[in-house]
Amino acid sequence: MAHTAPRTELRAQGRKVYTAAFGTRQGQRHPLVATAMVLPLAALLVVVFGGWDAVVTQASSVGVMLGR
Repeated sequence: MAHTAPRTELRAQGRKVYTAAFGTRQGQRHPLVATAMVLPLAALLVVVFGGWDAVVTQASSVGVMLGR
């Protein structure tokens, strides 16, 4: 625990360098950009793990429950 201050200073310097290089701080990404980054991975996972069938099954189950 005695050596946490130097690590904190290094992290703060890293953030300053990142901000200077890219012009924005981490965590301030536009929601559409974040969505565009996530959608290809989500589509890949759906195809690889057969998620589409699971989504259809769940949606039909919910539809049956709501229709009662």
